[in-house]
Amino acid sequence: MMTESYHKAKSRYFDPYLKRWTVKLLPGEYYVCRDEEVVATTLGSCISACIWDVKTGIGGMNHFMLAQSELGHWGEQTASTRFGNFAMEYLINELLKQGASRNNLRSKIFGGASMNTGGEKIGGANINFAISYLQTEKIPLLASDTGSDYARKIYFDPNTGEVKVKSIMDLPNDTIAQREKKYARDLEKENNKEEDVVLF
Repeated sequence: MMTESYHKAKSRYFDPYLKRWTVKLLPGEYYVCRDEEVVATTLGSCISACIWDVKTGIGGMNHFMLAQSELGHWGEQTASTRFGNFAMEYLINELLKQGASRNNLRSKIFGGASMNTGGEKIGGANINFAISYLQTEKIPLLASDTGSDYARKIYFDPNTGEVKVKSIMDLPNDTIAQREKKYARDLEKENNKEEDVVLF
């Protein structure tokens, strides 16, 4: 049986450009913090939801690959947080556990690109799921950058709710798609051209 801690991001480094401690999410992971940390990930057809408490500064982010588990329950799957329904539940529960108030939660979503054959269907389903889930949970969606056919690297500051997005235009077509398919393996070092940062 899986445990909640299995899905918490463990990769942490000091980013020399941001001058902040940064937690790197892999597919199927999530992270919640209330300190001066930044949470970062790279997205293709996957989605990341950034959710934070506007009063306490407690916030977190997930990275899920598919909208919902076909099983509809936790089952024996150690990779269940690759599914949006579990990834969102874990993230919100952890936020509340650490002291966030449901009434103060706000959100932004990113990703859902069409990266390869079938990517448009997967990415679109992920986008629709995330929007619908947040509406059902009555968590306001303040901004989003989703769809299109390029990857994104995002940096989320839970204290302010600010998200920096770098659009990755010249990544080989299947690099991120392959990484997403192989789940929690970090297959690439980013040595690609990145467009200007956009703030959300």
